[in-house]
Amino acid sequence: MGVSANISAEKFPRQGSHTGLRVLVCFNYDTSRTFPGVVVRDDAEEPGRMIIKLDDGRYVLSTECQFTLGGG
Repeated sequence: MGVSANISAEKFPRQGSHTGLRVLVCFNYDTSRTFPGVVVRDDAEEPGRMIIKLDDGRYVLSTECQFTLGGG
């Protein structure tokens, strides 16, 4: 649990330019297996999180994977 100055019931971090864009994700630099998805959150201010929803329904943080713009 925690508190963030930019997140409350009335406030959310300003979003960056990647929000809504399609990406291809891989894990552990294994580019032989990629997973398409969409960026659902790209904080342009604190706390600075990027969250990607994979097409298979999983959600991953950008710090947990590698990604490239594009992808189906």
